[in-house]
Amino acid sequence: MTRRKTLSAILVVFSLAVGGHVQAEMETSVNITPEGVAIGGWDTVAYFTENTAVMGSAEFSHDWQGATWHFASAANRDLFAGDPEAYAPQFGGWCAYALTQGEYAAEVDPEQAWTVHDNQLFLNWNAKVRKKWVANGIEEGVAEGRETWVEVEQQILDGDANYSRKSNSPWNDL
Repeated sequence: MTRRKTLSAILVVFSLAVGGHVQAEMETSVNITPEGVAIGGWDTVAYFTENTAVMGSAEFSHDWQGATWHFASAANRDLFAGDPEAYAPQFGGWCAYALTQGEYAAEVDPEQAWTVHDNQLFLNWNAKVRKKWVANGIEEGVAEGRETWVEVEQQILDGDANYSRKSNSPWNDL
Protein backbone atom coordinates (compact mmCIF):
# COMPACT_ATOMS: atom_id res chain seq x y z
CA MET A 1 0.00 0.00 0.00
CA THR A 2 1.37 3.42 -0.88
CA ARG A 3 2.04 5.97 1.84
CA ARG A 4 -0.76 8.17 0.49
CA LYS A 5 -3.27 5.33 0.67
CA THR A 6 -2.04 4.37 4.14
CA LEU A 7 -2.41 7.93 5.45
CA SER A 8 -5.80 8.24 3.79
CA ALA A 9 -6.95 4.98 5.35
CA ILE A 10 -5.75 6.09 8.79
CA LEU A 11 -7.60 9.41 8.50
CA VAL A 12 -10.80 7.70 7.33
CA VAL A 13 -10.69 5.08 10.10
CA PHE A 14 -9.97 7.76 12.69
CA SER A 15 -12.80 9.86 11.30
CA LEU A 16 -15.23 7.00 11.68
CA ALA A 17 -13.97 6.03 15.12
CA VAL A 18 -13.89 9.49 16.67
CA GLY A 19 -15.91 11.65 14.32
CA GLY A 20 -19.12 10.97 12.51
CA HIS A 21 -22.12 13.25 12.85
CA VAL A 22 -21.13 14.79 16.17
CA GLN A 23 -22.42 18.33 15.83
CA ALA A 24 -25.87 19.69 15.28
CA GLU A 25 -26.64 22.34 12.72
CA MET A 26 -24.00 25.04 12.98
CA GLU A 27 -24.26 28.81 12.54
CA THR A 28 -20.75 28.94 11.11
CA SER A 29 -18.54 26.72 8.98
CA VAL A 30 -15.44 28.02 10.79
CA ASN A 31 -13.46 25.50 12.83
CA ILE A 32 -14.41 26.62 16.35
CA THR A 33 -14.13 25.37 19.90
CA PRO A 34 -17.37 24.58 21.75
CA GLU A 35 -17.09 28.13 23.15
CA GLY A 36 -17.11 29.57 19.61
CA VAL A 37 -13.41 30.50 19.38
CA ALA A 38 -11.94 30.15 15.88
CA ILE A 39 -9.01 27.75 15.34
CA GLY A 40 -8.44 27.20 19.04
CA GLY A 41 -7.59 30.82 19.74
CA TRP A 42 -4.49 31.10 17.54
CA ASP A 43 -3.72 34.54 16.07
CA THR A 44 -4.30 34.26 12.31
CA VAL A 45 -2.54 37.54 11.58
CA ALA A 46 0.73 36.43 13.21
CA TYR A 47 1.24 33.72 10.58
CA PHE A 48 1.57 36.52 8.04
CA THR A 49 3.27 39.26 10.06
CA GLU A 50 5.58 37.19 12.27
CA ASN A 51 5.87 34.02 10.18
CA THR A 52 5.08 31.94 13.25
CA ALA A 53 2.16 30.55 15.21
CA VAL A 54 1.19 32.75 18.16
CA MET A 55 -1.57 32.05 20.66
CA GLY A 56 -4.09 34.86 20.81
CA SER A 57 -5.86 36.32 23.83
CA ALA A 58 -9.52 36.92 24.58
CA GLU A 59 -8.43 40.44 25.50
CA PHE A 60 -7.90 41.13 21.79
CA SER A 61 -10.85 39.50 20.06
CA HIS A 62 -13.05 40.16 17.07
CA ASP A 63 -16.29 38.46 16.00
CA TRP A 64 -16.55 37.49 12.35
CA GLN A 65 -18.49 34.80 10.47
CA GLY A 66 -20.14 33.49 13.62
CA ALA A 67 -16.82 32.90 15.41
CA THR A 68 -14.71 34.80 17.91
CA TRP A 69 -11.15 35.28 16.71
CA HIS A 70 -8.35 35.85 19.24
CA PHE A 71 -5.20 37.89 18.61
CA ALA A 72 -1.93 38.50 20.42
CA SER A 73 -2.26 42.28 20.14
CA ALA A 74 -4.67 45.08 19.40
CA ALA A 75 -2.69 45.81 16.23
CA ASN A 76 -3.25 42.26 14.92
CA ARG A 77 -6.93 42.40 15.86
CA ASP A 78 -7.29 45.66 13.97
CA LEU A 79 -5.52 44.30 10.88
CA PHE A 80 -7.91 41.34 10.86
CA ALA A 81 -10.99 43.48 11.45
CA GLY A 82 -9.99 45.69 8.50
CA ASP A 83 -9.71 42.76 6.06
CA PRO A 84 -10.69 39.40 7.60
CA GLU A 85 -10.68 37.58 4.25
CA ALA A 86 -6.98 38.37 3.89
CA TYR A 87 -6.06 36.71 7.19
CA ALA A 88 -8.65 34.01 7.88
CA PRO A 89 -7.52 30.47 7.11
CA GLN A 90 -8.82 28.85 3.97
CA PHE A 91 -11.48 26.14 4.23
CA GLY A 92 -12.80 27.61 7.46
CA GLY A 93 -9.63 26.55 9.27
CA TRP A 94 -10.24 22.84 8.69
CA CYS A 95 -7.49 20.48 7.47
CA ALA A 96 -6.51 21.25 3.88
CA TYR A 97 -5.16 17.74 3.27
CA ALA A 98 -8.32 16.05 4.55
CA LEU A 99 -10.36 17.93 1.96
CA THR A 100 -8.28 16.31 -0.78
CA GLN A 101 -9.13 12.88 0.64
CA GLY A 102 -12.91 13.07 0.87
CA GLU A 103 -15.85 14.99 2.19
CA TYR A 104 -15.11 15.48 5.86
CA ALA A 105 -13.86 18.20 8.18
CA ALA A 106 -10.71 17.28 10.09
CA GLU A 107 -9.34 19.18 13.06
CA VAL A 108 -5.96 20.90 12.81
CA ASP A 109 -2.78 21.68 14.71
CA PRO A 110 -2.49 25.47 14.26
CA GLU A 111 0.80 25.56 16.13
CA GLN A 112 2.74 22.98 14.11
CA ALA A 113 0.86 22.39 10.85
CA TRP A 114 0.36 25.59 8.91
CA THR A 115 1.38 27.01 5.55
CA VAL A 116 1.09 30.48 4.06
CA HIS A 117 0.96 30.08 0.28
CA ASP A 118 0.05 32.83 -2.19
CA ASN A 119 -0.88 35.06 0.76
CA GLN A 120 -3.40 32.51 2.05
CA LEU A 121 -3.27 30.50 5.26
CA PHE A 122 -3.81 26.74 5.20
CA LEU A 123 -3.95 24.49 8.27
CA ASN A 124 -3.45 20.73 8.55
CA TRP A 125 -4.05 17.87 11.02
CA ASN A 126 -0.43 17.71 12.19
CA ALA A 127 3.11 18.36 10.93
CA LYS A 128 3.33 14.96 9.21
CA VAL A 129 0.10 15.54 7.29
CA ARG A 130 1.23 19.07 6.41
CA LYS A 131 4.45 17.67 4.98
CA LYS A 132 2.45 15.18 2.89
CA TRP A 133 0.08 17.93 1.68
CA VAL A 134 3.05 20.07 0.59
CA ALA A 135 4.83 17.11 -1.06
CA ASN A 136 1.70 16.23 -3.05
CA GLY A 137 1.72 19.73 -4.54
CA ILE A 138 0.15 22.72 -2.87
CA GLU A 139 -1.51 23.99 -6.06
CA GLU A 140 -3.20 20.65 -6.68
CA GLY A 141 -4.17 20.36 -3.02
CA VAL A 142 -5.70 23.83 -2.99
CA ALA A 143 -7.68 23.12 -6.18
CA GLU A 144 -8.98 19.79 -4.86
CA GLY A 145 -9.74 21.33 -1.48
CA ARG A 146 -11.72 24.19 -3.02
CA GLU A 147 -13.90 21.72 -4.95
CA THR A 148 -14.59 19.61 -1.87
CA TRP A 149 -15.01 22.59 0.47
CA VAL A 150 -18.17 23.72 -1.31
CA GLU A 151 -19.89 20.48 -0.23
CA VAL A 152 -18.28 20.18 3.20
CA GLU A 153 -19.06 23.78 4.13
CA GLN A 154 -22.75 23.23 3.39
CA GLN A 155 -22.72 19.92 5.29
CA ILE A 156 -21.28 21.69 8.35
CA LEU A 157 -23.96 24.37 8.21
CA ASP A 158 -26.70 21.74 7.75
CA GLY A 159 -25.40 19.56 10.60
CA ASP A 160 -24.64 16.69 8.22
CA ALA A 161 -20.83 16.86 8.16
CA ASN A 162 -18.51 14.02 9.00
CA TYR A 163 -15.77 15.16 11.37
CA SER A 164 -12.38 13.77 12.16
CA ARG A 165 -11.71 14.74 15.77
CA LYS A 166 -8.45 14.46 17.68
CA SER A 167 -8.47 12.35 20.83
CA ASN A 168 -8.05 15.49 22.97
CA SER A 169 -10.73 17.51 21.16
CA PRO A 170 -12.97 19.56 23.47
CA TRP A 171 -15.88 18.43 21.29
CA ASN A 172 -15.42 14.85 22.55
CA ASP A 173 -16.62 15.89 26.01
CA LEU A 174 -20.01 17.13 24.80
